[in-house]
Amino acid sequence: MELRIRGERAVLAGPGGEHAREVDPHKLAIGADLAQALHEWARVASAVAAGSGAEAGAVVSQRGRQLAGRLAAVMGTTVRFVDPVTGADTVVEPPPRAGEPGHRFVRAVLGPPGPPGEPTPWLTGLTVSAFIAAVVVVAMLALATTLARETSGWLALVASVVVTAGITPSLWLIRRTPILRWAAYGAAAGVVIAWVGVLVIAF
Repeated sequence: MELRIRGERAVLAGPGGEHAREVDPHKLAIGADLAQALHEWARVASAVAAGSGAEAGAVVSQRGRQLAGRLAAVMGTTVRFVDPVTGADTVVEPPPRAGEPGHRFVRAVLGPPGPPGEPTPWLTGLTVSAFIAAVVVVAMLALATTLARETSGWLALVASVVVTAGITPSLWLIRRTPILRWAAYGAAAGVVIAWVGVLVIAF
């Protein structure tokens, strides 16, 4: 599509500049504001072409290129801008469109999520997880052993169920929180491991 001046009107032409037609906001889906801006620019360009300084001509040329860019973005096609002052042709490409949500590629990342742009602290994180897991295992087994020896195995089992049910919501809430997520992973692993010992102690 070609944007040029005819008299005091801005016109659009098809390929090759043939069959030029005036910009009409009712016939072209460019909006009344853009059509009005094109016509105002055309009137100013005609006055400048009739006889003005180089500075005014440069302003008209720059404004014309800006409007050609808006036109290319609105219509989604290449616009050939014919400068009314210098006669130079400029090809204006439409801006690239963002991809549709359905066509986005998602990369699967194994392991706990981390803040974007930062490396995952595997060594430190796994060390913290192992320490927390050991503390949870020792604590749960100590509780189960004491209750089973002093009272009964069933009470040790019930106490372990209460402890597990009590800490599970907290672990679930902090599973994606930076730093604290490593403690959640360790505590969850410790509960699972401790349950093997609790069952042995209870029965």
